[in-house]
Amino acid sequence: MAGTGSDKPRTPNGQATPPRKPLAILHISKREEEERRARDTEKADPAPAVAAAPEPVRAEPPTRRDVADDDDLGGLTMADLLGAAPAPERRSQPEPAAAARAARRSVDDFDFDEQAFLAALDENEPVGTTGEVVSGVVVEHESDGIYVDIGGKAPGFMPKAECGLGVITDLKNRFPKGSRVDVLVTGEQNADGMVTISCRALALRQAWEKVRQLEKEGRVLQVKITGFNRGGVTADVEGLRGFIPRSQLQEGDNHEALVGRTLGVTFLEVSPETRKLVLSEKRAATAARFAELEVGQLVSGQVASLKPYGFFVDLGGVSGLLHQSCVTGGGLRDLREAFSPGETIQALVTDLDPGRGRITLNTALLENQPGELLIDKATVMAEARDRANRARQMLRQQDQSAG
Repeated sequence: MAGTGSDKPRTPNGQATPPRKPLAILHISKREEEERRARDTEKADPAPAVAAAPEPVRAEPPTRRDVADDDDLGGLTMADLLGAAPAPERRSQPEPAAAARAARRSVDDFDFDEQAFLAALDENEPVGTTGEVVSGVVVEHESDGIYVDIGGKAPGFMPKAECGLGVITDLKNRFPKGSRVDVLVTGEQNADGMVTISCRALALRQAWEKVRQLEKEGRVLQVKITGFNRGGVTADVEGLRGFIPRSQLQEGDNHEALVGRTLGVTFLEVSPETRKLVLSEKRAATAARFAELEVGQLVSGQVASLKPYGFFVDLGGVSGLLHQSCVTGGGLRDLREAFSPGETIQALVTDLDPGRGRITLNTALLENQPGELLIDKATVMAEARDRANRARQMLRQQDQSAG
């Protein structure tokens, strides 16, 4: 009716359209979003058997807007609206076949030249370590030394003072270019690969080695006296400076006059570590005399001194001991009853100890009966040679019985 006209819209066929509901505003509760994320996390990573109790959530009565929202979702869940949670990213793992091929790779799969590698090592290997003896060729002369090619990256340098024992004034004549020389390395390589070398150090090492061998053999050396001081004289031994104390000289009271003379000496001390080389002329005389003696030999000497225990007899550079128990087989009350200092006697050698320089003598073995020496000493000494032969036979029998 016109008076009661309605303002409701109508469809073309004259039917009235149903009234529209107001647009529903999608409301996402923060609490619901957190609960959803918690549920997704539990599905992806189950919680351990013993977990902390969840914090209690205070329940709130649904509001009018919440109820309307749930009714208007049309069966959709929050997960459908927000989309599925992104799956955790996984690291790509090599396929089993590719891993096996990588494990089977060997050095042959690379561009590797063994010969070139070894050649590079040889080229960069240091040549000449300290204390090593090397051989090289002289390549250059300088005013303060020479350069020697020893096969390294750089030649070795030998200072002038290290070119040999003694003083060398003309290096060019002593070490011509192209000549081969043996040297001792005394300094490590510097930044340029150069080492310090020495002929003098090598000569000293060889000299000490030779002297040690001579000492071991007990050799007697002939040395020339080159100088003297208050304590003794000096001599040259294989290029080394040896010292002979005055107490070890046959003419120690006039040792200054020995300069220029040649003496026979042997070794008292050889110490390369402390560079001590001590010699003895007296010990050399003893060693030479010992070489001429043997057990059972009849010797002649002069009584040098009288001691409470016997006589010391000078046998020409060495002394022998005639103990009081070996003087006579008879009763001896006083040593002067047998011999006097300065008297020349004959005796048998019964023991030799070159290491200690001891010679043991005996006159009792020359007696035909005990005590004869005290009664008729002149006869015993006159017949000493024949009696010595008999005594030697007796000594041999004693040795055979003891053996």
